[in-house]
Amino acid sequence: MQLQSEDKPYDDINITPMLDLAYVLLIIFIIMTTASVQGMKVNLPKASPQPSLAQPTTKGITVTNEGRIFLDTVPVTLAELEQRLVQQKALTPEFPVVVRGDSQTQYQGVMDVLDLLGRLNITQVGLATKPANT
Repeated sequence: MQLQSEDKPYDDINITPMLDLAYVLLIIFIIMTTASVQGMKVNLPKASPQPSLAQPTTKGITVTNEGRIFLDTVPVTLAELEQRLVQQKALTPEFPVVVRGDSQTQYQGVMDVLDLLGRLNITQVGLATKPANT
């Protein structure tokens, strides 16, 4: 083994640490430029608040085969149904209503509910049915 003398210059320079530093700086430069160039900066308009998912806006009215009326899952009379629908219409003028009538119910019970919806001028009314093959 030969020892280098103190006065002999180095033949080569170890550039590996310098290349590591250059690669790290290049990666940081690429990340920072792509992160900052996302488009033009503009003042976006504010949207109206979305309705809460906890309270669906569609109201469901069910008429059972005994003639009982339910608003969503709460049993109500026809007068209470009218009062609650008037309150809902004051909050949101256009809200959809789905009427579900039992197949064994008296036709008059469903007609009373539909007549009430017509008097309150609720126009978004759907009638729930089952598919014919089930």
